[in-house]
Amino acid sequence: MKSTDFAMYLNKYFTVYLPNVKGMTPLTIDSYRYTFILFLTCLQEELNISANRVQMSDLSYKNVLLFLEWLQKQRLNSISTRNQRQAAINSFVRFLMYEFPECLDNYQRIVGIPIKKAPQKEISYMKTDGVKLMMSQIDVASSGGLRDYVMLSLLYTTGMRVSELISIRVKDLSLYEPYTLLLRGKGHKSRYVPLMKDIIPFIHQYLVQEGYDRQEKLSEWLFKNHMKSQLTRQGINYLVGKYAKRAREINSEIIPADFSPHKMRHTTAMGLVDSGVDLIYIRDLLGHVSVKTTEVYAKAEVSRKREAIEAASKEIVPPEKAQWDNNTDLKQWLKTFNR
Repeated sequence: MKSTDFAMYLNKYFTVYLPNVKGMTPLTIDSYRYTFILFLTCLQEELNISANRVQMSDLSYKNVLLFLEWLQKQRLNSISTRNQRQAAINSFVRFLMYEFPECLDNYQRIVGIPIKKAPQKEISYMKTDGVKLMMSQIDVASSGGLRDYVMLSLLYTTGMRVSELISIRVKDLSLYEPYTLLLRGKGHKSRYVPLMKDIIPFIHQYLVQEGYDRQEKLSEWLFKNHMKSQLTRQGINYLVGKYAKRAREINSEIIPADFSPHKMRHTTAMGLVDSGVDLIYIRDLLGHVSVKTTEVYAKAEVSRKREAIEAASKEIVPPEKAQWDNNTDLKQWLKTFNR
């Protein structure tokens, strides 16, 4: 095959297959794009194959394994990040299966590489008093502060993703009862979420402040930076981090370290679970495709309750002495155990 074949089919994958055939969102395509930047970097560093010399034959079972290990050892990526990169590679390989059926054996070996099982991370979130402390750090009297207050209030009360927050336009707000907000989630899926009554006066005030209460402004981004451009993911991360840092200086025990917008989403979900809200409603609010994704919050709540019960039981249940403490024949004890 020609040395340009890889570039040609990669171009077709990104410009035709992903957006038109698969209907992928620009965010997903951008994530996949970065995976192949890393793949080309790996081939350059490990095998001295420059990007303009990569051939289709270089997309081999051996080289994909090398890439996945390189991500963890050289890039120090987590298992979950490695798995995301592997999913992007597999998507490209499945596309190639129809283009090069004669290479099916090689491609099947690649997609057959097992996904690494990542350890379940403990969900980091804030309790209600932590949220109140963080929100109290915002100067609502200032123009920027009012924007930040509305923005963080929406993040907390709806549990929306950052990508959904920065994509809100003025016309997505419905400020007549019942108050709702239209969000555009993953996979071009839209949903309406309820707005709490307490935040409505602040939203009205913010719309007047920004001049968004006029008909010709309905298509404007709801939240903009100081350059009057659409806010970015990095901008939201900075703002949440700024107010969380201020709150931690007052009480570090109730504000998790490195608090982020995604942890605010966890905070919303765990608060709803604590309040006994059904998982189906939480799934719909958060925009999860399956309730199985939402179940992680219920499991975390059960685990937390069990730890609390175990901690309390230590005070009332006498410590149990192991049956084999005074028995030197441990092997004999193991043989008779549970018989």
